[in-house]
Amino acid sequence: MTAVTDEDQGNGTTETGEPEEKEEARSKDGRWDDGLIARRAAAADPRGGDSGTGHSRTDGGSTDSVGPSDLTDPSAPADSPPDEDDVRPQVEAYGPSGGPLPTRLDALRELVGLSRARLDRDTLAEAGRVLDEAAARQRLSSRHTVVAIAGATGSGKSTLFNALAGTQISDTGLRRPTTSQPIACSWTDGAAGLLDRLAIPGRLRRRPHPGPAAFDEALQGLVLVDLPDHDSAATAHRDQVDRVLALVDAVIWVVDPEKYADAALHERYLRPLAGHAEVTFVVLNQIDRLPGEAADLVLDDLRRLLDEDGMALGEHGEPGATVMSLSALTGDGVPELREMVGRFVQDRTAATHRLSADVDAAAARLRPVYVAEGRPGLGERAREEFTDRLAEAVGAAAAGQAAEREWRRNAGRACGTPWLRLWRWYESRGLPGSLDRMGQALAPPEEEPTARQRVEQAVRTVADDASAGLPAPWAQAVREAAFNGAKGLPEALDELAAKAAAGGGSAKGSGGSGRFGTASGRGPATGVALGGRPARPPRPKWWPAAVLAQVSMTLLQVFGGLWLLGQIVGVLEPGLVVPALIMLAGVVGGPLVEWSCAAAIRGPARRYGQDAERRLREAAAGCGRARVLDPVSAELARYREVRERYVAVTEFSTTGQ
Repeated sequence: MTAVTDEDQGNGTTETGEPEEKEEARSKDGRWDDGLIARRAAAADPRGGDSGTGHSRTDGGSTDSVGPSDLTDPSAPADSPPDEDDVRPQVEAYGPSGGPLPTRLDALRELVGLSRARLDRDTLAEAGRVLDEAAARQRLSSRHTVVAIAGATGSGKSTLFNALAGTQISDTGLRRPTTSQPIACSWTDGAAGLLDRLAIPGRLRRRPHPGPAAFDEALQGLVLVDLPDHDSAATAHRDQVDRVLALVDAVIWVVDPEKYADAALHERYLRPLAGHAEVTFVVLNQIDRLPGEAADLVLDDLRRLLDEDGMALGEHGEPGATVMSLSALTGDGVPELREMVGRFVQDRTAATHRLSADVDAAAARLRPVYVAEGRPGLGERAREEFTDRLAEAVGAAAAGQAAEREWRRNAGRACGTPWLRLWRWYESRGLPGSLDRMGQALAPPEEEPTARQRVEQAVRTVADDASAGLPAPWAQAVREAAFNGAKGLPEALDELAAKAAAGGGSAKGSGGSGRFGTASGRGPATGVALGGRPARPPRPKWWPAAVLAQVSMTLLQVFGGLWLLGQIVGVLEPGLVVPALIMLAGVVGGPLVEWSCAAAIRGPARRYGQDAERRLREAAAGCGRARVLDPVSAELARYREVRERYVAVTEFSTTGQ
């Protein structure tokens, strides 16, 4: 490439192409002023006449030109403000104020932040890279569109690069590979930041030769990059291609009639980048080698392969990849491609489309870790079943039955006949033949491992129900929350159950044995509570009257018996009818009062037992909810939050991924 002189630059156009800006961009001495760095170079040069002129270098037959805009000042900070005298048109930073892209990027950033504690770094690496690259691109020029030309060895991409630039910039020849490093050609100033991002050194940055291609208004803002061969035998070349393709705004893939169906191209690049169809051009080059209608047949087959790759084709006005044929060597079809690229550049939407496609690709990779099967969560049925299992583990039903028996036993002591009390006292001593002793021997209390296993089974079941259908990382988080909360749950159930059985107060023997926390693994023999026996049941108001009636019946028995005894010994006058009737009334009335009391206490005793069961059940449910259900619900709420963020990321997808 020949050097761009001051005179040639004076006949060119500025970045905006406006005449008044062209006049402002000239210095007082009439030479082209390229900005602050150029003036610093001019000030440092005592001759003062070379800073605005491009420097040319001849190397092996090719000429490298470094214009003023490619010069950098290593001592100047990257973010230093422009000088007050700098009248060069300022480059606008890319920052779309409208559209869905900013919203999607914010949602993706929040998604990554919320997921760091649940997903590993490798899973979020691609999303983090997209966010970093989007932020870097938004800080750079919005007036420039970076288009890379990529292709296989011998496809003619360097020839096409030179044809679009209108001059010999990139070397071409029979030796392979010919292009070893990316070469950039910028039609306007202000693209230094973009080229720095691509790590293209200043010696490989070019400007088009003055002519129709350089002055084409549609190409103002284009930065064209010629890449090494993607199938080069040199591994470093392929690495450079992969690095640059991840940063450019659009790609022109150049294929030839021999390698257009190459698996390396389709499997490594076109198929993974199918979502980037709107910023993709696929050009069938070297059609001058195909006779007759062979070019159309090859082009149709190329479209078929792209369709199989999942890449949408921009036909009939629909968004998608541009597919066309040309010959870079003869120039056939090159003007049409230049016109398409010009319209593409002037739209200034390439960076937005590229970033949107990158977000779509990142979201597609994250889909398995955010999209659940069905509607996972904790329903009312699962909660009730968990409560039932805990209630069964702590023996809530047995405690209610024991409380009901305790009520009836107290009623029997208060309302029963003295003879029945004597018999019960005999039984309570546990003498041989006692029914209670026999029952205790036949029904040993439940041991600790059984109760613990019931609690573990309840926790395992509710964790499986809550995590069913969740993606693997979130299902694992739900299970961990459930199992971590279950630690110490048996002991907590033992303590709370004792308080609930005692009506909220301290129960006798609360520091003694429990079903879960005992050293011997044995609980109370009666199964009344898990920390001791419950408080004595309250007596109804009618109990004193029943006791008084029972005392009266006893007194009648005693009085009638003494009367009969006095008549037998001759102390009293004979008369058996009256004392016998009195004694009979007492004998019959005592059991009758006891039976009446037993019938009257049946309902209150049942309600008392149900209340004891309810208290114990609520205590178990509250403990299980605080230790297991609430942490599980918190994890499910976190998943729903990230799921909403993921939906926001994919809501305005442009690729359907």
